[in-house]
Amino acid sequence: MINSGISPELLEFFHQLKDERDEYRILVDITNSVLAHLDRDGLVSAISQDIHRFFAIPSVSLAFFDGEHHHAYPVTTCGWTEENHHYCQQKTYQCAQSDITGVLANGQPQAFALTDQTSDPLLLDLYTAGMQAVLLLPLTFNAHAPGILILAHTNASAFTPAVCSLLGQIASRISIAVDNANAWNEITRLKDSLKQENSWLNEQLQNAESLNDIIFLSRVMKNLLRQVEMVATSDSTVLLLGETGTGKELIARAIHKLSQRAASPLVKMNCAAIPASLLESDLFGHEKGAFTGATNTHIGRFEMADGGTLFLDEIGDMPLELQPKLLRVLQEREVERLGGNRVIPVNVRMIAATNRDLHQMVQDREFRSDLFYRLNVFPIVIPPLRERPEDIPLLATWFTQKLAARMNKTIDTIPASALQALCGYPWPGNVRELQNVIERAVILTQGNTLNLQLSDLKIASSPTLSHQPPAAIKLPPMFNPRIPENDDNERERILQALRETNGIVAGPKGAAKKLGLKRTTLLSRMQRLGINTRDL
Repeated sequence: MINSGISPELLEFFHQLKDERDEYRILVDITNSVLAHLDRDGLVSAISQDIHRFFAIPSVSLAFFDGEHHHAYPVTTCGWTEENHHYCQQKTYQCAQSDITGVLANGQPQAFALTDQTSDPLLLDLYTAGMQAVLLLPLTFNAHAPGILILAHTNASAFTPAVCSLLGQIASRISIAVDNANAWNEITRLKDSLKQENSWLNEQLQNAESLNDIIFLSRVMKNLLRQVEMVATSDSTVLLLGETGTGKELIARAIHKLSQRAASPLVKMNCAAIPASLLESDLFGHEKGAFTGATNTHIGRFEMADGGTLFLDEIGDMPLELQPKLLRVLQEREVERLGGNRVIPVNVRMIAATNRDLHQMVQDREFRSDLFYRLNVFPIVIPPLRERPEDIPLLATWFTQKLAARMNKTIDTIPASALQALCGYPWPGNVRELQNVIERAVILTQGNTLNLQLSDLKIASSPTLSHQPPAAIKLPPMFNPRIPENDDNERERILQALRETNGIVAGPKGAAKKLGLKRTTLLSRMQRLGINTRDL
């Protein structure tokens, strides 16, 4: 024999070197494989295939503990079917019912036989799948345990001390990859969160209106804005009531801008515009995998509005089954995403609006009475346009000027007949309908005089409302009844007010009060225009 001259000790040494070389090759191959994956699903799939290739272990699971899940933990399990097809599946288990979480506490591997007496749901699932033995390997990295590697075998004696030792070394390499995957998962989550937030902020910027866009002369609107100013400084829930097109969203924006939350976002959701099946997810958010198609974690409107204001338009169209969940969030000031177990505190001011009769809906059992009482803390009724006819010429002028500028047109006159017709119409669609009528007229206008086609628009040419408009309106450049025409005029107005008040800005006898501005608004304009009280 070739080996007849070699001592048994040397042979044993050669075998030991070969085993160590094989183990080193396994460690290198698995390390290179797992470190190439940053996403969790790809990582677990790679781990399971490598461990199956080298050790023929049929079931590999990875439980993630990344700080996101306080009451539950997600587990990805990979294995092989009888036809030798590789598969991976995900499931979430409750921490309170789990025995394997104890491995995280002591940080030591555990190998034991599986029986039907186990109370751990995950281990019971493995036993039901035909597994007879399990090895639990804590994945520890930088004194932090990001997960547990769970290996299961149909052979009860598969996990020998030598195998457990090598798998323990592999687990230490895998823990680095899992920590990287958790970090990547968090980065992706934050990136998606920022993308969603930017989307909402862009929407808010596109729809943003100035307080000066609340155009009025009527006493009823003056009384309404007094209510807005009173409630804005509080944190109370506001319920806006009014017909379609009366400007409920504009009033909601005014309340937000006058509140202490003005620097934080105002997030809007129209309950009637979103399908009932998606409303809960859109409002409260959902976790990845919460339902078919939930490929990413979605932040709901409540979380998006944290620190700011949430405006729920058409609240009367919210499904009855969703109303208790909304009530709970308003009372507890915390949300749970769909498919999640983590309680997320939210600090949100609620403004709701509807054109429906909520009192009648409560009586008809179409709207929960407890939610109605929670929303109806400070109701504000917005009058229809037919009850403020003196505002119609002013609004028509404002819309004409604004829309003409948007379309790069110069329109400086509104005919008396057009104003008379506008004031004679009852406006069932309110201010929104008036805006649409003016927009159509601006489109049709070729010269400098507004071309309002009364016959096409089916607006009565004879007045039916008591208010009589002026014979005609000549529009000044950039007409705005509440904003000066240019900086020179504005500067002179502010200086004149300061002179009349002896340089006093705030207080009941100050320039801000005289100009009808907030103190901070006046100071901001003074700074922009370079006005100093020393100039007086």
